[in-house]
Amino acid sequence: MKIGILGGGQLGRMLIQEALKYDDEFYTLDPAPDAPCHTISYFTQGSFNDYETVLNFGKDKDVVTIEIEHVNADALAELENQGIKVVPNSNIIKTIQQKILQKKFYESHDIPSPEFEVMDGSSDEIKMPLPFVQKMNTGGYDGKGVQVIRTAEDMKNLWLDDSVIEKLVDIDKELSVIVARNESGETKTFPVTEMVADPKLNLLDFNICPVFLGEETEEQINSITEKFLSAVNSPGLFAIELFLDKEGKVWVNETAPRLHNSGHQSQEGNANSQFEQMYRVVKNLPLADTDAIIYSGMLNLVGAEGHSGKVVYEGMEDILKLPETYIHLYGKTETKPGRKMGHINVLADSREELMEKLVTVKGMVRVIAE
Repeated sequence: MKIGILGGGQLGRMLIQEALKYDDEFYTLDPAPDAPCHTISYFTQGSFNDYETVLNFGKDKDVVTIEIEHVNADALAELENQGIKVVPNSNIIKTIQQKILQKKFYESHDIPSPEFEVMDGSSDEIKMPLPFVQKMNTGGYDGKGVQVIRTAEDMKNLWLDDSVIEKLVDIDKELSVIVARNESGETKTFPVTEMVADPKLNLLDFNICPVFLGEETEEQINSITEKFLSAVNSPGLFAIELFLDKEGKVWVNETAPRLHNSGHQSQEGNANSQFEQMYRVVKNLPLADTDAIIYSGMLNLVGAEGHSGKVVYEGMEDILKLPETYIHLYGKTETKPGRKMGHINVLADSREELMEKLVTVKGMVRVIAE
């Protein structure tokens, strides 16, 4: 089967790495000539935002999927009209890639998400009391395009663009759940993970699984995933990012219609990884067992402050001496501050041991430039 992927980044790379044990041809489209997928796929350099480029890329494929949501959804819709299978479908990609439509989707399907209003370019229209969160309508990812406006003084930083103004949640925990549905209607849910963010970079720092939340919280999350999978009406793998507030209420923060950073620990910590699952979704195969087999955690390898240029990984030899510790590099040759260059997965017999190992590993490694 000819499988086309819009985006040639690390998510596509790890999907292809997992799927190479099967018999398929993988094609990727990315604007960067040295994108992580360029050496392990039939690679086309070009814009996944350009209508004609996406149309030409996809027209001879059996199925087209994505590893980034900021693609030309209109071109994907036309490919569907031409009989090409698109996973997830163009309609849900278009809904999720626009924060305003995404929030209205939750509202219309009774999926709990923080109270919001739409701003279309003028601060005069905002009725939401301070503090609030501003999310750009399009283009945001990895914490970009999101800011907290806490005070009247902060209002000077407001982006005067189409955006969502959202009530600030008093967060106890940030959680994520990855769900999958194939074309036959079979669904599977990975165990919930807890995300610990780096406050400076607004990037995921540690991801840990499993997390034990209590029966009431788990029931809320199960209800959310069931409503979402029913409403989405598309095959796909989706990462639903959640807030658990200090009163015990679970809210949907946002959803990614693709593989996600919060599922990387599944590579060694679960019976099957999110990448195996995504492959099966794309092929409409029986979905994989998602059980957690041990405590697992992940930490991102990101470019150090003040370092731009050809990448050097300090401390890797010492990391390689550690048991139950797994390095995943993304094939990016150039580092810059905050850029995701890889991740490390760690296994342990308890949450306490896992956190200790993650903190130790984080202190051993640095991503710098030559």
